[in-house]
Amino acid sequence: MAQTTLSIRMDENVKKQFDTFCSEVGINTSVAINMFAKTVIREQRIPFDIALKQDPFYNEANMARLKQSIAQMEATGGTVHELIEVSDD
Repeated sequence: MAQTTLSIRMDENVKKQFDTFCSEVGINTSVAINMFAKTVIREQRIPFDIALKQDPFYNEANMARLKQSIAQMEATGGTVHELIEVSDD
């Protein structure tokens, strides 16, 4: 199979850390990039999630609890409470 060269730009510190990681797991940077490319081709997707960091408040458990509370309020009419502010003094 014919070989070709791929040139990419990346932060110098990121490259150093990546090179160190690759060395620690017994491969070089070229092998790691080839593994990534072959996985993308085989799976027809980026082999990891790409997402914005989610606010931990909106995790599945909290959202389920919120939906349960809303359903309970809608079923019973709920109780209205007055907000009382407390001073830290």
